[in-house]
Amino acid sequence: MTPVARKILKGAAWTGGGVLGAVALYLVSAVGLSAVPVAARSPADAASPDEVEAYILSNGVHTDLVVPVRSSQMDWTQLIPYADTPAADTSMAFIGFGWGDKGFYLDTPTWAELKPSTAVKAMFWLSTTAMHTTFHHRPVPGPDCVRLRLSRDEYARLIQFIRGSFAPDARGQMQHIAGHSYGQHDAFYEARRTYNLFYTCNSWANEGLKQAGQKAALWTPFDFGIFWHYR
Repeated sequence: MTPVARKILKGAAWTGGGVLGAVALYLVSAVGLSAVPVAARSPADAASPDEVEAYILSNGVHTDLVVPVRSSQMDWTQLIPYADTPAADTSMAFIGFGWGDKGFYLDTPTWAELKPSTAVKAMFWLSTTAMHTTFHHRPVPGPDCVRLRLSRDEYARLIQFIRGSFAPDARGQMQHIAGHSYGQHDAFYEARRTYNLFYTCNSWANEGLKQAGQKAALWTPFDFGIFWHYR
């Protein structure tokens, strides 16, 4: 083997080792920090009556925050009309919110269709984001669905967090991304912020739980980091 070939192989080995090391550090940090609980409920909130029924819901990868469509504090149909979904089913009493990378959401309906370019853009701050909204009947608690009871103040903070994650137009209207849905009861909208390795769809949901004074992880990019604290 020539000296040049040895140098090339040595450089490739160092590069590969560095990449594997970075991945390992990321995964270890994700697991470790996911296990650190953050219980942000204030004494005032703890003493207040729990009036709002909400849920955290996972599809096995991605976590949604689910709240009533209408309450005395918020009517979400004023921003997210049923008519934006294919079914326009007004019998649905709950609405789920999931923030994430726009490329993943719109261009990758299944993992088999994931393009390397989409993944790279998502991981390294190179793409925009979207809010996925889904209307539901009352969710059923189980391994991937946890019911929460929020005080009015906690729900007010959660409303502010969710609304602040949308990117409205100049008139303050939510920007519906027409022609995209996974089923009959969901729709997509333009969102703020940028998705990346350190702020994922699950990091967003975890932040929402913190804002609402609920149990959450110190930091997590994965759904299991949230559900650990409720199981």
